[in-house]
Amino acid sequence: MDTTFAKEKGFKMERMKNSLLVKNVDEIVNMGGAITYQVKCNMFFKGHVKRVRIDVCNLEKTEVILGILWLAAHNPEID
Repeated sequence: MDTTFAKEKGFKMERMKNSLLVKNVDEIVNMGGAITYQVKCNMFFKGHVKRVRIDVCNLEKTEVILGILWLAAHNPEID
């Protein structure tokens, strides 16, 4: 989740014990910095609700990125 988005939406950001280094697809370290916070929130999908923990970092133009494990578990149709 993007840091600015998390703050604008009022999510409670919790500092992580250990930060996570963020690399881009090309293996270059992301200029936005490491992941140092997480938020807990509810994910709503097709009538189901699940409490999840999402890492927070500077994503610039993207608000939230869903991980491959979430996508595989829920198999959404993407247009």
